[in-house]
Amino acid sequence: MAKAFSILVWNVEHFGATDKKKKKPKKKIKPIIKKIAASKADIVAIIEVRSSLVAAELMKELPDHFFFITEGEQMQEILVGIRKSLPAFITQKNEFQAGQTTLRPGLLVTPMVDGEAYPLLFLHVKSMPDPRGFGIRNYMTKKAFDFRNVLKDAIDGETPNYIFLGDLNTMGMNYFGSDKDISGGREIKELAAAAKRRNMRLLSKDHSATYWSEEYGESDLDHVVAMDHLKFKTFGGKEVRVSGWNNKNTDAGRKEWVKKYSDHAMLYLEVQKV
Repeated sequence: MAKAFSILVWNVEHFGATDKKKKKPKKKIKPIIKKIAASKADIVAIIEVRSSLVAAELMKELPDHFFFITEGEQMQEILVGIRKSLPAFITQKNEFQAGQTTLRPGLLVTPMVDGEAYPLLFLHVKSMPDPRGFGIRNYMTKKAFDFRNVLKDAIDGETPNYIFLGDLNTMGMNYFGSDKDISGGREIKELAAAAKRRNMRLLSKDHSATYWSEEYGESDLDHVVAMDHLKFKTFGGKEVRVSGWNNKNTDAGRKEWVKKYSDHAMLYLEVQKV
């Protein structure tokens, strides 16, 4: 099958943000952008962007892309770059803030390929393993699942080519450290089951985790959920390629990569034409 377009999604942990004392970008901004440009993805979604200071560097390294960023009271924005040759409609979806203006809205990007629309909902849902964080995260994720019905109604009942993806923060829930705790693994299992009930699926990844820190080790936080009928290029039999700290064989190597880039790995996928 022919490729429709490729996507890179990456939580860059504030993109290096700014040096609050000197009011200048940190050194990690340039290597992060170069890493993004090297992917040659048609659509790049950068999660946890806090500063407009990255704009000039992005346009320099990815001159063939247009860029769009969410806005509001939240401090952690989602920025998307789209190849200029790929027609797309972009909408900020504030309803995914779960009524809390300090949370991140969703960013709906709908590229058109050969007359087919592919709605892509980029999300950065609520973190924290406490019951409040878990509940808000569940609400936001359920809303992402239900959004397929909104899209279906918009195209007269046909099945949409819908995908939602990003940092879904599947870290489980700690309920006073009791036997009622929910592990991150179980949250992911329930996410996959919820997808199956809705004719969707959690795409397979070629590495079992997307986050690493020296303190907490590996966690699987970033995911892609797609309608069942959609097809993707495979990487060693898996639908999503994970790259970053996971390519390092030692903790020292991982620590160095995280310091230079981010504690989240990059997710890359190629959507095939329907």
